[in-house]
Amino acid sequence: MTKKQRALEIIERLKKEYPETVCTLEYDQAWKLLVSVRLAAQCTDARVNVVVEKLYEKFPDVNALAAADVKEIEEIVHPCGLGNSKARDISACMRTLRDEYGGKVPEDFERLLALPGVGRKSANLIMGDVFGKPAIVTDTHCIRLVNRMGLVDGIKEPAKVEKELWKLIPPQEGNDFCHRLVDHGRAVCTARTKPYCDRCCLLGICKQAGI
Repeated sequence: MTKKQRALEIIERLKKEYPETVCTLEYDQAWKLLVSVRLAAQCTDARVNVVVEKLYEKFPDVNALAAADVKEIEEIVHPCGLGNSKARDISACMRTLRDEYGGKVPEDFERLLALPGVGRKSANLIMGDVFGKPAIVTDTHCIRLVNRMGLVDGIKEPAKVEKELWKLIPPQEGNDFCHRLVDHGRAVCTARTKPYCDRCCLLGICKQAGI
């Protein structure tokens, strides 16, 4: 079985196992997803969802957050960890949106990458979830699972994993595939315990569990 064949079969099985899949960061505007994904670094999505409620109560739009003192932002977001650097990035990002894009999030991958605090993972998430464009989000779940499954071979660097997956995953499937990897990584193919291969929908196709 080729990696491409394995990938297509994994996609179909995950679709059946997790028919409804969404980003677990809660947002109703594109700029809020930018804020949340920056806060989610080394923090759970659940905690981020709680913290941003307080942030938006005080700073309800791009202009308000862009004008906020970095220390005020840090006081609110510190429960997410790395409060100082995250607050600086959020402040700079919102100022750029205000000053260069009229408060709108650009619908262009390279322009997203140029925003303060935005890397490839964040840019892909915005492209896929907000704009409905082909995207592959190589977060920790994705990197762990695709290595276990045999879709990549011992590659840990997010950009390199992304490059390899673009060769295997149909563009229209990439975004939801990555969300389903998060679902599966939390429920079955866990990081902190031995994966529950005996109840995995990928048994028989996953490289770690045997073919």
